[in-house]
Amino acid sequence: MAYKILILGASYGSLLASKLLFGGHSIHLVCLPQEADLINSEGFRVRLPIRGRSTPVELDSRELAGKVTAGGTNGVNPSDYDLIGLAMQEPQYRSPGVRELLDAVAKSRVPCMSIMNMPPLPYLKRIAGLDANALKPAYTDASVWDSFDPPKITLCSPDPQAIRPPDEKVNVLMVTLPTNFKVARFGDDRDTAILHALEKDVDGARYNAPEGKIELPVKLRVHNSIFVPLAKWAMLLTGNYRCITPDGMRTAQEAVHSDPATSASVYNFVNDLCVKLGAAPDDLVPFEKYAAAAQSLTRPASAARALNNGAPNIERADKLVQLIAKQKGLHHPVIDKIVALVDARLDANRKKAAAA
Repeated sequence: MAYKILILGASYGSLLASKLLFGGHSIHLVCLPQEADLINSEGFRVRLPIRGRSTPVELDSRELAGKVTAGGTNGVNPSDYDLIGLAMQEPQYRSPGVRELLDAVAKSRVPCMSIMNMPPLPYLKRIAGLDANALKPAYTDASVWDSFDPPKITLCSPDPQAIRPPDEKVNVLMVTLPTNFKVARFGDDRDTAILHALEKDVDGARYNAPEGKIELPVKLRVHNSIFVPLAKWAMLLTGNYRCITPDGMRTAQEAVHSDPATSASVYNFVNDLCVKLGAAPDDLVPFEKYAAAAQSLTRPASAARALNNGAPNIERADKLVQLIAKQKGLHHPVIDKIVALVDARLDANRKKAAAA
């Protein structure tokens, strides 16, 4: 069955879209006018590294089985779709136009899958024993999530890493770490059945290369445990946020491997916190596996780049984890320092913007 899928965000969203288009689904991307014009006229390109192949595969959306369109927030009716993906960064959802569309998404009761680093607040309400209201300070504007029904929203861990090459058009995405998307079930079996159908389509996708049909990396994996996507938290706190320094940034590789003992301490603290929330150890990723993957993370994380570019708001998974730990009577000194540093950098950016 072909589905109609709406995805808010065309940068990282185009990676997920490229995988789903193999199944013949129709996808509409909500994005900025420059992006929409390019996608509608030229499609988008996603470059995927293939093990054992010297050059990456380039997927051209126009050559795939499904159809992709793009546009702004106006005139979008969420009820027209079978599934909705959230692929913007958390601060963007309070933007004019996006905020209203997100509220319409919530009220449509169409199943909604987030691929944000920052889990939507209603998803956290699915975790028994967690006071979601006490976590609101970690969000740029927590009120944008008020209309969502928790069983209708799920989280897909954005483990694959990708960048937009700076010297290319904005409809080009290059995958730098081709790991899998890991999505938790919905509260409703009928909604979860859509995820399983998409998982099967992505598994069956083959690319017609000159050397023959080849299997592609970056799968969609559906999990019964709602804790599996939270495995990303330990990675974010150990690598991404530790790219941020008082006066600049460093690569994720440096953040993880310049002090492996501290990295392991932070990582295992966050994993242990997830277990206290209800995760099974098998839901999570061991430090050694992440540390090996981090060897290839040779760019600063997006949070560090955004701070360096003067952003007044970024996703605050660091603060979110700190607040959750506080509910369990726990804290980690390195995480406390990260939160204080990010607070200070954001405060400086806001003061600079106000003075301009």
